[in-house]
Amino acid sequence: MNESDATQPTAAPLAGIRVVDAATFIAGPFCGSLLSEFGAEVIKIEEPRRGDPLRRFGSAADCGDSLTWLSEGRNRKAVTLNLRVGRGVDLFKRMIADADVLIENFRPGTLERWGLGYDTLAALNPGLVMLRVSGYGQTGPRSALPGFARIAHAFSGLAYLAREPGAVPVIPGSTSLADYSSGLYGALGVMMALRERDRSGRGQVVDVSLFESIFRMMDEMVPAYDRNGFVREPMGADTVNIVPHSHYQSGDGKWLAIACSNDRMFERLCQAMGREALADDPRYATVPARDRRRAEINAMVADWVGQHRADQVLQACEAASVPCSPLYNVADIFAEPQYRARDAIVNVDDARAGSLKVPGIVPKLSRTPGQVRSLGPALGEHNQAIYGDWLGLSAQTLQELAREGVI
Repeated sequence: MNESDATQPTAAPLAGIRVVDAATFIAGPFCGSLLSEFGAEVIKIEEPRRGDPLRRFGSAADCGDSLTWLSEGRNRKAVTLNLRVGRGVDLFKRMIADADVLIENFRPGTLERWGLGYDTLAALNPGLVMLRVSGYGQTGPRSALPGFARIAHAFSGLAYLAREPGAVPVIPGSTSLADYSSGLYGALGVMMALRERDRSGRGQVVDVSLFESIFRMMDEMVPAYDRNGFVREPMGADTVNIVPHSHYQSGDGKWLAIACSNDRMFERLCQAMGREALADDPRYATVPARDRRRAEINAMVADWVGQHRADQVLQACEAASVPCSPLYNVADIFAEPQYRARDAIVNVDDARAGSLKVPGIVPKLSRTPGQVRSLGPALGEHNQAIYGDWLGLSAQTLQELAREGVI
């Protein structure tokens, strides 16, 4: 990237794309957030008076909404709309007729019962791309069941593995992991559907399930069972087939992650530990050999790490080009220069919430980078802008719709 590329003003990649986000909580809306960061106009539809439950999920901010909402509701225009009544359905259809993308995560069949299935909407707008996020997908014997991220972690096989052997299964990092991964797959699906629409002029349905977004990331679990009947069991911090590839506690009580995924990495770790001969010992020289002596290898590495301060281990691993990192908490993350250098945390000045730091943009584009322009808006904040300015409804009509509970 040259300097002129970085500074030249250009249109955002998704400028001109209009997204109607009728989803709730995280999975579907996270897709909308990703699209909005790169220029798409995202119009958030919420139930009148109640709004998205995400507004009340997590720590409360002074403005009345949650910090989670302020971060994940970024870059949106918020309107209220009751899709269970006829006038609400009519307004919804008017928006869809002029939209590029619809995001929804109702239980499969809900929109169809309201007369808003894809066939109906595509008749109004043949180019509509519709992202449907659900617990189990739009098809199959479980499709009508409710699904949440925790359920997806269980159903996909991830939660079974998230524990020490014989211990209680734990949350794999975040209870919302499947929501975020589904939103990410959703954004990918939407972009592919829009790209295909450029050729055909036709939209289509993007069907994402929470469980499949996690199941797709379970590396060799499926082929290993199919070929060898191997049922992966919990291994705590360890990794199947590879050792040393775990977490080790330093002499000053800090935890470090060390990754040695091949023989060359192990040789480098042996150099860092001052035990070069181990790399040539046939008992430990290859990945399969080390896997057979997992307890021995882990004990050696744990003993070495435990005899040194964390900073000493990090310096030794860095000198030997061994992947190693502290296990950071969020306070450590705020102090880490790499996060600042990457703008992985950005500060947003918001009229309602004031100054607030939120996660930054992923991925980073060299010429047309994404932006966090605003935090999650107030409930119905843009009713006038959308219904009045875009759809052309009069002030009197808006007051009437509000009295009737339509907006």
